[in-house]
Amino acid sequence: MSVVFGRHTALMRQAARASSRKWSQRQVRYAATNNFLKYLESEVAAMKESGTYKKERVITSPQASEVTVQGGSEPVLNFCANNYLGLSNHPALIEAAQKALSTHGFGLSSVRFICGTQDLHKQLEAEISKFHGTEDTILFPSCFDANAGIFEACLGPEDAVISDSLNHASIIDGIRLCKAQRYRYEHIDMNHLEDILKECVEKGTRHRMIVTDGVFSMDGDIAPLKEICDLADKYDAQVFVDECHATGFLGKTGRGTPELCGVEGRIDIINSTLGKALGGATGGYTTGPKEVIDLMRNKARPYLFSNTLAPSVAGASLEVFRMLSQGSDLVQKLQDNVKQFRTQMKAAGFTLSGHDSCPIVPVMLGDARLASELADSLLKRGIYVIGFSYPVVPKGKARIRVQMSAAHSTEQVQRCIDAFIEEGKAKGILK
Repeated sequence: MSVVFGRHTALMRQAARASSRKWSQRQVRYAATNNFLKYLESEVAAMKESGTYKKERVITSPQASEVTVQGGSEPVLNFCANNYLGLSNHPALIEAAQKALSTHGFGLSSVRFICGTQDLHKQLEAEISKFHGTEDTILFPSCFDANAGIFEACLGPEDAVISDSLNHASIIDGIRLCKAQRYRYEHIDMNHLEDILKECVEKGTRHRMIVTDGVFSMDGDIAPLKEICDLADKYDAQVFVDECHATGFLGKTGRGTPELCGVEGRIDIINSTLGKALGGATGGYTTGPKEVIDLMRNKARPYLFSNTLAPSVAGASLEVFRMLSQGSDLVQKLQDNVKQFRTQMKAAGFTLSGHDSCPIVPVMLGDARLASELADSLLKRGIYVIGFSYPVVPKGKARIRVQMSAAHSTEQVQRCIDAFIEEGKAKGILK
């Protein structure tokens, strides 16, 4: 009996020691987690202190030139959307999306190469190719995904990729994924670009790809595509252009920066989005030579491992390209609004960035807190804009990025200008 009792006691002590060890491990784990969360909390606190913390305003209406914001008593004019053509809530797109829902369902629960390709997807790819004058097109869930997929699929260690220093984050991330030799030239500096191209040729790189945004979304300036294409011809390089902030509205017929710069047919690869001017939902694409598209269908990881584009988005996007083929009235209305805003804001004394024809109009302020406070004051006046600061833009380059839309009336644009001027004077920005 005593032996049994002793054995039982030993087992209890062993269990107690094991329990104590587990408790100690849990304490260590809790302390580590708590330290990690405290670190993150301090990072957020620092952003709040510096004025770079970003709060999300909640919209309670469809996207349009005028929206309602949660907590607001009156509608406000929206001057911060990528809704350049005003199509985000267009009745024709809603009808097309609803029709596609009825005929093709809500989703496909599959990637493209398994059972995720419908006739709508192939029709849309064909329409995009026709619009850009290219051989073929491949759809992605977003242009971020398209940028993540193309460089890794097309370039190897023997190749060179040469990127503008202010290219979009998705381009930077996509280039990081590939094994090509990476170079960066100073923003739209063609002399620096040529120096790098010479170096790449001298090193015997197999292929050279120049990579640039067509429109730089934070600055509103436009890549000098003619000069870039001339250098590409001289040094046997490919030209890649991200057209997210140009497709549908820049150029006489909305064909983007290649049309604006007179280099249609000279751009090798175009990546763009369906999520801005072309309805504003989701979806991106790569369009270009058939060989590029064939390779990407088999090697681009975001394409191979992401669900296909929703049928409703594909159906509505087909309607967008049908509308664009019928005329350029929306393009012209947008340009009229851009001219009105830029001309009067410059005359008032504001410092603006960007190309005169670009509907992205950065109002440069420098100080992050001033940008945030000015945006808040403008919202109280019924103008919805957002202040941008580090890390979205460089330190000391804080701004309010105003974005024009074809949906804005002349009167709405004037209201925005007047509010900026009044608040600019009140905050000492204007004399």
